Amino acid sequence: MPGEYRLEPIARIKSDFGGKFGIPRQSGLCELLAEIVFEPPFRSPEALRGLEEFSHLWLIWQFSENVESGWTPTVRPPRLGGNRRMGVFATRSPYRPNALGLSCVELAGLRQDSPEGPRLVVRGADLMDGTPIFDIKPYIPYSDSKPEAKSAFAGAGWERRLRVELPEALARLLPEEKLPGLVSALEQDPRPAYQDEPERVYGMSFAGRDVRFTVASGVLRVVEIV
Repeated sequence: MPGEYRLEPIARIKSDFGGKFGIPRQSGLCELLAEIVFEPPFRSPEALRGLEEFSHLWLIWQFSENVESGWTPTVRPPRLGGNRRMGVFATRSPYRPNALGLSCVELAGLRQDSPEGPRLVVRGADLMDGTPIFDIKPYIPYSDSKPEAKSAFAGAGWERRLRVELPEALARLLPEEKLPGLVSALEQDPRPAYQDEPERVYGMSFAGRDVRFTVASGVLRVVEIV
């Protein structure tokens, strides 16, 4: 149809988050490293010339697991306990007309030794493994940073910060370099805001494993890694 425009993924994320549950609710909250792997037509080192001079990037990507679900005009933001409805355009819900996400990440490195061409190493990505990325733009502080901006119900201070208990025997089941990222993600409290069941065992996919845990009295205890 006239006016239609087809978006083509330029890259995909390589992340330790194998499923939606457990991914930080916003970018920059977790210290986990991930890699951006470019699709074959976009693996030109020339396209990245000068990018290493920037510290942070904007990623424009797709909520690929939500495309078939469609969109709704109102949603229930987790910050409001899942009980109050807000307009979808007043939230960052994945159930959007075009299912597009926007994330600000730190550029931690540029790999030139990959057989798939240059890769970007980023810190703080809130993307599931394999998520398609449509564009990458540099973050520019003088125009992008708005310290005076209002954030309504999404203001700082709502987050439930947990103390994580990870038994040594279970920690040994993951590569040592993966542990800081896992703990950082678990500290954010992956549970929906309206759930507080001390006996319930939750599970999240991380680094190819199923990490199972309980939460009670502000403490998250990892009980199994399979």
